[in-house]
Amino acid sequence: MKSTTVRRVGLSIAAATALTGVAACGSSGSSGGSGKDGGAAGKGTTRVSPIAALRSAEQSTDKADSAKVESSTVMGSLMSMDAKGNLGWGDGITGTLTMTYTGGTLADTMRAAGSTSMEARYLPDAYYAKMGEKFAEQAGGKHWIKYAYDDLAKLGGSSGAYLKDQMQNSTPNQSVKLLLASGDVEKVGTESVRGQQTTHYSGTVNVADLAAKNSNLTAAQLAGLKKQLTAAGVSTEQVDIWVNAQDLLVKKVEKGEMSSGQYTQTAYYSDYGAKVTATVPPAGDTEDFTDLLKKQGMTPGSGDTATGSGTSS
Repeated sequence: MKSTTVRRVGLSIAAATALTGVAACGSSGSSGGSGKDGGAAGKGTTRVSPIAALRSAEQSTDKADSAKVESSTVMGSLMSMDAKGNLGWGDGITGTLTMTYTGGTLADTMRAAGSTSMEARYLPDAYYAKMGEKFAEQAGGKHWIKYAYDDLAKLGGSSGAYLKDQMQNSTPNQSVKLLLASGDVEKVGTESVRGQQTTHYSGTVNVADLAAKNSNLTAAQLAGLKKQLTAAGVSTEQVDIWVNAQDLLVKKVEKGEMSSGQYTQTAYYSDYGAKVTATVPPAGDTEDFTDLLKKQGMTPGSGDTATGSGTSS
């Protein structure tokens, strides 16, 4: 496999897989549940103050350590992707998702690598992406690629540092915190989502301000991230969440503009407390991403690789 193809596939997966994890369990996408999650006591739909309702949702979702998630992401012409599986957030993001690329240049890249679908396993210090047979044949026979969060921080500069922080510290209720911190939130009304009554809240947030409020980045890292966001054409985004009668998130939609077009992230949550399993793949069938780059003559953290993570912030 040509080095440019290895880099393109590896970095594409780095960005997309991490993005999906954060979208499910972080400030870039923390979302609710499905119609299975009860419709008892209508307290979520009768609150007068949106702030009070959101604080209740923040606390209730924080207490739930896991859920089933279904999400879809569209990022202009870059990609469209669906994901489903169980994720936990008691100790960073953990769990397993099946991802399917449905369009965009990343789908073309994955198709060239032999598959448009893959399994992603999230663990406290890294995530793993299972590639197809064609990729394995051309990349040393190993099916799994390991992306350590420390390495992503180096590869992606300030956006990589932010990504690492979010992957290790995010919880689904951060989308609620996001709206609370924005100072711009309103109750839209009551709506049915997948068979249950919910209350819909909406607001607009500044993405750079969000990073400053919901991360542990240094001033220099935040400045670098803001520069990367500006270059990508990202400034503000609209966040909509739906909360059920149990004060649990049911649905989340984020919309914004990038230089490559509009991006939208949508997620549904159900089965709060669902069992989450994620095991480290066999070492003999796993290639570390930084080692893969070195074998292709590229230097991790250099200009060869720094472009891969900017779209994930």
